[in-house]
Amino acid sequence: MAIKSYGLMNVDWEERVNVDRLRQERLARIKQLLKASELGALLCFDMANVRYITATHLGTWAMDKLARFTLLPQDDEPILWDFGSAARHHQIYCPWLGDRSRAGISTQRGAMLPAAGRAEEVARKIRVELEERGLMDQPIGIDEVEIPVLFALQREGIKVVDGQQLMQAARVIKTQDEITMLTTACMMVDAAYDELYRFMKPGVRENECVGLVSKLLYDLGSEHVEGVNAISGERCSPHPHVFSDRALRPGDPAYFDILHSYNGYRTCYYRTFAVGSASQSMVDAYKKCREILDNAIYAIKPGVTTADVVQYFPKATDFGFPDEESAFALQYGHGVGLSIWEKPIFSRLVSLDHPEVIEEGMVFALETFWPASDGWTAARIEEQLVVTPDGCEVITRFPAEQLLVAGAHYFTATGPLTPIRETQSHLNNSPTNR
Repeated sequence: MAIKSYGLMNVDWEERVNVDRLRQERLARIKQLLKASELGALLCFDMANVRYITATHLGTWAMDKLARFTLLPQDDEPILWDFGSAARHHQIYCPWLGDRSRAGISTQRGAMLPAAGRAEEVARKIRVELEERGLMDQPIGIDEVEIPVLFALQREGIKVVDGQQLMQAARVIKTQDEITMLTTACMMVDAAYDELYRFMKPGVRENECVGLVSKLLYDLGSEHVEGVNAISGERCSPHPHVFSDRALRPGDPAYFDILHSYNGYRTCYYRTFAVGSASQSMVDAYKKCREILDNAIYAIKPGVTTADVVQYFPKATDFGFPDEESAFALQYGHGVGLSIWEKPIFSRLVSLDHPEVIEEGMVFALETFWPASDGWTAARIEEQLVVTPDGCEVITRFPAEQLLVAGAHYFTATGPLTPIRETQSHLNNSPTNR
């Protein structure tokens, strides 16, 4: 199976992403799961779930506001309450919603005074729709919610239960068009890594790398650069998970995680480089990191479980951590779709005791980490892949089979120069320093 990639525009002479099919298949999938459940309806505030159900988008500024919400009743179409004039926009430009796009607003995460009654108004809107459909006596699944809204729903007599698991179950298997979107998003990061590799050299700062990657992705058509982890030098071990203004130096390791969204579909995509030159300990760490990742990838096929895969991950105690929770997400895997952490999850923390079966059509990322013996360098590699009928296909294509050295290459007459840190202990013990 070859996962196809296309241009970034739709054209009349080639079918690329069929957005009508994308909308219809996503909605049909969650409707089917809702019908088979004990829930009378789903009420979603999570932006990714709202988008999955309604095929609407309101910009990344709204992602953490919990302001917009959608109700999907049993045997019916979704109703969307959106931020002010956005509801009117949807009525005009989203014909699949029509008059089911309505104005509605919650508490703005508590910014509105409780006396304004916004939580009660949200609950009232939901009660009215449930009563019209005879669903008040059935539990309603919710993905995430503001506490005042939760209490208001309960006061209206609505039984609230966890709806996030149903949404995760719907999103875990990707449609043909979702896979195309995810592959396209990875293609854009391929290009970003090529540009980054050419850009890095001693003196370049981590935040400059973040800026370079972000601009290129937006220029290519990214909807949202969710984050660029840029980690270098002494910051590599332990992994801090946040970039800084540190300048790259010769002999540094530098690893990056690029997370962005193309039409809602995400990437999570690590690569590691050496700057100028690479020590033997860094090369060894990279080989180990790659070996762990390759073993996990080779294990992927329909029918195996996440427990089978994480057997190839080292234990936390093998690389300097006291337990699996302390090392969480260093040897890791997670579904990728409209958000970067979806089902299935691969971790020794949970997968051994609670395995999930791998199925064709899943898309997830596997990421590994290995600290070097020198105590400060480390390697981090991640691949996104699609589960195929007989295995998987990797859709992150920037080369990572071997450690790449970026920037100036330093050589002596006898070969690569050993970084000064590697020789420092010998200098300290030389006769002139005794």
